[in-house]
Amino acid sequence: MAPRNKTQLITYPDSLGGNLKGLQQALEGPLSVAAEGGIHILPPFPSSGDRGFAPLTYDEIDPRFGSWADIERLAQHHDIILDLMINHISRRSVYAQDYMQHGDESPWAELFINIEQSWPGGAITERDRERMFLRREKPYSRYEVGPAKRPTCLWTTFGKEDPSEQLDLNIYSDPAHKLFEKALRRFAETGIKAVRLDAAAYIIKKPGTSCFFVEPDIYDYLGRLRSLADSLGVLLLPEVHARKEQQYGLAQRGYWIYDFILPFAILHALRNATSGALLAYLRDRPVSQFTMLDCHDGIPVKPDLDGVFSSSTAASIANDCVRLGANLSRVLSPEYIDKDGFDVHQIRCSYYSALDCDDDAYIAARAIQFFVPGIPQVYYAGLLAERNRTENLASAADGRTINRVDYTAEDIEQALQRPVVQRLLMLIQFRNTHNAFTGNCDFLDDEPDAVWIRWSAGSDYCELRIRLSTRETLIIHSDDHGNKTLYAP
Repeated sequence: MAPRNKTQLITYPDSLGGNLKGLQQALEGPLSVAAEGGIHILPPFPSSGDRGFAPLTYDEIDPRFGSWADIERLAQHHDIILDLMINHISRRSVYAQDYMQHGDESPWAELFINIEQSWPGGAITERDRERMFLRREKPYSRYEVGPAKRPTCLWTTFGKEDPSEQLDLNIYSDPAHKLFEKALRRFAETGIKAVRLDAAAYIIKKPGTSCFFVEPDIYDYLGRLRSLADSLGVLLLPEVHARKEQQYGLAQRGYWIYDFILPFAILHALRNATSGALLAYLRDRPVSQFTMLDCHDGIPVKPDLDGVFSSSTAASIANDCVRLGANLSRVLSPEYIDKDGFDVHQIRCSYYSALDCDDDAYIAARAIQFFVPGIPQVYYAGLLAERNRTENLASAADGRTINRVDYTAEDIEQALQRPVVQRLLMLIQFRNTHNAFTGNCDFLDDEPDAVWIRWSAGSDYCELRIRLSTRETLIIHSDDHGNKTLYAP
């Protein structure tokens, strides 16, 4: 199955209206146009951390957000995407708690990765750690396991806490297979159209490797999971932050992937008024991608941009964003830090702020995103052109809260009065309705500070012309009567 060729909305279950019922009400008004292609609802399950990404179970919806009935109602009118945290689960889940209490006698013991039992020599050496692409200083946490409360090192890819809230899963175990199958079947029964496999690049732990996007093992495992999803009519979307060669390897095997290079490439083009790097990239990418500018984490940098942009170019943009209030997440593994010391993993900020809160620049960025082949996704804060919420950082340890503001119904109404939001909604409407986007795309050569993209389908056409130096956007297109029309969003 293929996703609808219209814009999708990304939102937390409580970020637009307070809960799932509030989300449904918000989508009954002007915001509905952003969800015509579907809604990616970030994890609505009971969770012990990471704003939903440390799930306790997939059997329930967190009652603070609503119920499965609310999800099902949304699915009657929208294609819904949910996350399956294929790499990990909460240490407070019933599976982990049973294992902590009963140790190896627990029916869930095989679900977790005991380093002493799974790693040669019973311990991860310094050299092992140097090879790994780490998201925390060490890839494990120590827990008290079994009736004797024996100190045990379990694999934990993520989490600032020690011990981490997120226990990695032994994906090859029978309990893991049953967990994933049960979740996918529940999703399918509820009418979910697609499932994003969160942190898919980290699922293979293999001695002597980076334990990150381990080939060909990752293809073999994802293929097994895709066979199950296909039988249920569910599209799988592996979420992978990796070099483009690895992303493209997934695309060559028939997966839809995420274009995590595009956000930086557009930002670079607009901030430097030069289109060369952007157009060179656009002519060399698979078309079966979900495009985005912003998300709940940040603007991707390493390893997504490795081999596409130099570290000096990436550092310049990152430093510009920091001056505008952004904060940075870092690469922790020395082997994956550039020789010049560049180590930025993601830029945490709103995309609107990354463009100096310039309305024209922001609309130009969104226009490029919408004209690039793929399925455009719009993060809810980006939909409302949110600024960096640096005040959120004072009360939160997570730098990502800078771009995770929650809106009441009244907040949404106020945001809708802003001209930049109205312009963006009209641009989304154009992207969703013009027939030319069902046809072929060409990137036209022009001056170095311009971007020209043309779509055509039979006699229908639309052409985007952006002057990067002035941030002016013009769309020339056919109307319902075949006449030439100008549209300046």
